[in-house]
Amino acid sequence: MEHVADSFERLLEAWRGQKGNVIPLLQKTQKLRGFLSNEDMARIARVTGKSPAEIYGVATFYAQFRFQPPGRHTMKVCHGTACHVNGADSLDTTLKMELGIETGQTTADGEYSLEKVACLGCCSLAPVVMLDSEVHGRLTGDKLKKVLRKGKS
Repeated sequence: MEHVADSFERLLEAWRGQKGNVIPLLQKTQKLRGFLSNEDMARIARVTGKSPAEIYGVATFYAQFRFQPPGRHTMKVCHGTACHVNGADSLDTTLKMELGIETGQTTADGEYSLEKVACLGCCSLAPVVMLDSEVHGRLTGDKLKKVLRKGKS
């Protein structure tokens, strides 16, 4: 099995000198590693001829990029219109209290990452949370706590 560092080196070389390479390099690096480290962004800066500050500026502009390793499990809270009007904010509050983290963070034990998403496409089940690839709908704070307990077992 190929080592991640070797894959990263090949990725950098494949995109070296290509116009418009910053965003694809950031995306592919995150796909490969799960997040963008400061070291990875510095290497991307060298390959693209940009400054580390420019690379960091691009990466922080887009919500798609992560700067810490993701948790073993990902909790995505839908904030589409249907979910919003049916209590998505209260689900955020429950998760923040139960997990002890803010949206965009990962628990200290590395188990959970918490994300806010625009829409999960399950409007008839609003409000909705996705735990990894499993959708949980018509949630209340108490039902969400049960989903979390189930996920931890």
